[in-house]
Amino acid sequence: MNFLLENWMLLLVALASGVALMLPVLTKGSGLDPQAMVQLMNREKAVVIDVCEPDEFARGHVIGAKNLPLAQVDEKLAQLVKNKSSHVIMVCQVGARSARAAAAARKLGYENVQSLSGGLRAWVAASMPTEKA
Repeated sequence: MNFLLENWMLLLVALASGVALMLPVLTKGSGLDPQAMVQLMNREKAVVIDVCEPDEFARGHVIGAKNLPLAQVDEKLAQLVKNKSSHVIMVCQVGARSARAAAAARKLGYENVQSLSGGLRAWVAASMPTEKA
């Protein structure tokens, strides 16, 4: 106990470095990176839902993605994805709306829903292909 009291700065530095090392893991969340998304699309035939507004979707989106604005997810997701055990990947511009859409889909009973971390920006930064509507 005396050691800890005499070396409180050393203990503080050790704790701070531990938090700094864990920060990327804690902030990443449960989102997918672009490479993992491609694997799900190819291996599991994942359905990609872009939750951007139609004008954003028209400017560019993941090839094969279906547009369903975030405000319509609760009402119209069942029309796009009939099987609730299908793999579904939500995408938006930066990842915030898609994370909310994934949470809403889970509440609707979809079992395998994930969000693309970093959104379309991360997809483009990873040199993945896009298309315009």
